[in-house]
Amino acid sequence: MMEEYMLPCLNKKLFGLECYGCGGQRAVALLLKGDFTAAFHMFPAIYPLLVLLGFLMLNLFFKFKHDYTVKVSLIIFTAFVLVTSYLYKIFRIIN
Repeated sequence: MMEEYMLPCLNKKLFGLECYGCGGQRAVALLLKGDFTAAFHMFPAIYPLLVLLGFLMLNLFFKFKHDYTVKVSLIIFTAFVLVTSYLYKIFRIIN
């Protein structure tokens, strides 16, 4: 049902290559259905992104002593997972 309303990846349509965010919408749909493992396999950065967004939302209401360090660390970790999973996906497709 949700799949009917998902936006197509413009990068994939134009160039034939997936972007960093490909699979993100489907992973959120799988999370909402309760299929946590499939969501991770679809888009491994879903959980670091959720932790980062959760911390940012919490930090709007509560200030922590080292919140800047936590934010930067979470951003770096999320970016690392995003780039690593993207490279794995691309090299898996090539081989």
